[in-house]
Amino acid sequence: MRWAVDVKDVDLDVDVLLQVDADLRGLKRDSEMAQAERKQMSKAFARADESAKAELRGRLEANAAELASLHERLTERQATFDELMLLTPGIPWDQAPVGHSEGDNLLVKAVGEPRAFDFEPLDHVSLLEARGWADFVRARKVSGERAYALKGDAVLLERALLSYALDLMVERGFAPISVSALVREPALIGTGMFPKGREETYALPQDDLFLAGTSEVALVGLHADEILDRAQLPVRYAGVSPCFRREIGSASRDVRGLIRVHQFQKIEQFVLCEASNEESARWHQILMDTAEQILQELELPYQVVECCTGDMGLGKFRMNDINTWFPSLQAFRETHSCSTLHDWQARRAGLRYRDSDGTIKHVHTLNNTAIATPRLLAALVENHQTTDARVRLPRVLQPYLRSREEL
Repeated sequence: MRWAVDVKDVDLDVDVLLQVDADLRGLKRDSEMAQAERKQMSKAFARADESAKAELRGRLEANAAELASLHERLTERQATFDELMLLTPGIPWDQAPVGHSEGDNLLVKAVGEPRAFDFEPLDHVSLLEARGWADFVRARKVSGERAYALKGDAVLLERALLSYALDLMVERGFAPISVSALVREPALIGTGMFPKGREETYALPQDDLFLAGTSEVALVGLHADEILDRAQLPVRYAGVSPCFRREIGSASRDVRGLIRVHQFQKIEQFVLCEASNEESARWHQILMDTAEQILQELELPYQVVECCTGDMGLGKFRMNDINTWFPSLQAFRETHSCSTLHDWQARRAGLRYRDSDGTIKHVHTLNNTAIATPRLLAALVENHQTTDARVRLPRVLQPYLRSREEL
């Protein structure tokens, strides 16, 4: 565990955690002994004469005071232990690069060549505004910075992207499920979004609710504290939901247009599988293959990176990002993030299954983006724009747009 804390740059004092754990064990032992002593004294009191009862009353009173003190200390130590355990990381994959930030991520492969334009391409903001497909100024008047309003064919194109991705997921055996973005705090704790990500999450304190940044929160929460049968696994969901993120740590990055916004639409790949390293590794590759197929069929250049230990997050065993090319930035930006968490989330959420031999185990959880808009919409219009500010449509999207070849 010390190694995981070190390589993931987690602010956790392992010695303090171990000491609290030792304190807790000692207090539980003392409490059990005091309770056993009280039980013996109670039995003796029932058989004792009046003189012996007087002595036993005093001992019982002292025992009651001791138990009350132990209960108070146990409650305090348990709360501290629980808080520290929520900060305890999962042990990462032994082949994950050790590093501190996305700059230490390892390039695995690059697919497709960035397009060489024979004209001066527009960025997606200029293109959308030129076609009357977006209104950023009026949207900011209503909702503040990073707001947007899509219009006309841009709305239809966004819907086409989402419909195409959902149809592909269904073809691959994933059950479509639409979930609410409104979630309670236990769901955010269960997925590991809290406590560390609290400042990134919109809160609705009057209703004791939060706006989730991904459908993964609700999908884990749906099965929290359940025991599934092994025959029900794997559970495969194509989660559909609006998503909300405050983007506190990105004040100066990708602020223009649709690349980094507070509200977006996403279809999420989500899997619950058996507690087998081989099985979860197999599903990790399946989720990656689906995301890559989407980008290839949309004819978008991309890179796959192996995320380093410091960039992968508290509970993740393995994480791959897929970064798509944005001509206006002359850079790749993340559009997909594939994570294997082994049983880290399942232990927090109480998500288990009964194996064929009757053994109760925690499932493994995995997730990856299928499509998130409007970021991928921005990549699509930039990469497929024409000299007259139109947008060529990849073949897979044409059936969703009345067989049009361009917009």
